This record gives sequence, C-alpha cells and structure tokens, in this order.
Amino acid sequence: MASARGSVLELDGVSVDYGQVRVLDRISLTVRPGEVVGVVGESGSGKTTLARAVLRAARPSEGSIHVAGRDITRLRGGALRAWRRSGAVQYVFQDPLRSLDPGVPVADSLVEGLRIARVPAQDAARQRDVALQAVGLDAELISRLPSGLSGGQRQRAAIVRALVVEPHLLVLDEPVSALDAASRDRVVQALIALRDRRGSALAMLVISHDIGSLAAMSDRLVVLNHGRIVEDGSTRRVLSQPQHPYTRRLIDSVPLIRTLSTNRP
Repeated sequence: MASARGSVLELDGVSVDYGQVRVLDRISLTVRPGEVVGVVGESGSGKTTLARAVLRAARPSEGSIHVAGRDITRLRGGALRAWRRSGAVQYVFQDPLRSLDPGVPVADSLVEGLRIARVPAQDAARQRDVALQAVGLDAELISRLPSGLSGGQRQRAAIVRALVVEPHLLVLDEPVSALDAASRDRVVQALIALRDRRGSALAMLVISHDIGSLAAMSDRLVVLNHGRIVEDGSTRRVLSQPQHPYTRRLIDSVPLIRTLSTNRP
C-alpha cells in the first residue's frame, strides 16, 4: 500500500467477521485529501460492510482504521458517540428517504445536524446554501416535502445534508443505483462538480456495483471480490489495463466503458 501520510482515511489489514463468516479479509486502503475513490464489486463482495466499518457501524475483528490520523477502531462508548457526532465522516444512503424526514420540509432536514451542534440559524442557512450551490440543487425546491422532489433531487438533497457539517470524508453507498438514467446522470454530474469545487477540502469513498458511474467521477478504483481487494489503481489504468480477470469481467459487462474512462485524467 502507498504511503498513508496525510491520508483522510487509512485501513490497515482490516477484517470483519459476521459469526463464522469472514466478509472483509485484511483490507488495506487509503483515501487522500481531495481524492474520490470508487469501490466496485458485485453483490456480496463486501462493499457495504466496508462502508459500515469506516463508519464504525461494523466492528473490525482485526486491523485498524484511521480517520484524519485518529484510530477509530479503539473508540468505545461515549468517545465513539462523540466522534460520530463530530461529523468527520458523513454517510449518504442509497435511498435518500432514509435520511430525509418525510414529514417535514427538506430545508429542515438539511440543517438538522447543525442544529444538534448548536450552530446559529443564520450560519446554518449560509452553510446550507453553499452546499446547495455545490451540488446544483435549486434552493426553491427545499421548501417542499421529500415526496415533492424527484429521486435525483432527493439524492442531491441528501448529499447537501451530509455536506453542511463540513466532513473530512463523504461515504456514498450506491448513490445512483435506485435512480432512472436521467436522474443518475444529474447526480453523477453533481458529484463531479462537487469534487472539482471542494478540492482537497473533501474526500469521497463511493461504493457501487455500477463501474460506469464510477468511471466518470473517481480518481481511483478499488475492486472487491469475496471480501478482498483484487485491484487498486488509477481509474484510467484500471479501466484500460485491468490486471485481474474479475476486473476484466466487470469492465466487459458495461458497453463503452473505455470511452467513459477518458473523463478522468
């Protein structure tokens, strides 16, 4: 693994077991400031468990996880709760209705984390508006209930909700898989714009089975198969010169995937 100096996220030899089943097997991975790392694999490859481990929703059976230099695998009880409330890592669900209260206007959901942190209302509104602009979501829409937004608009709102607390790392689990083609493209373009706008201030870990979407937005691709990393490299290199047969099969399953790779340097 490359040097992790200055990394936002570092996993070193992380395994996660559910009973007698090993779901992640000695995963080592870094995400650097400003980097967008895509994690791709089929269902059952361990992608969601990886996201849960980074959030400390799944406890590693071995290895360590550092976020912004802090070993979060050692946190327990109140220290773990305080770290979660700090907002250092924010999670975007596959289904945005899980993070947007269906009974209140979207505007209220977007600043809930800031209210909990006792950020003054004026400052919270300013941070919300900056995040709305970053993902290209019309501020007029947030007066509606979540049901009044399209799927793509709800997902961008969920991203705003995660952004307003200014996290070090944004973890997105299948952010476009539940969307139609047009909405999927708008969310991908919003994430590309966010990557370009925030630069080193924000890193992203994007979990997906959709290698085509990851090709458009990620700097690096990590390929998971049966709980192990079988490939890790720049997006262009992985797409144009895959080293592992499993990676080749994933790429071959997506028409024109090599064309998509030209979007990334």
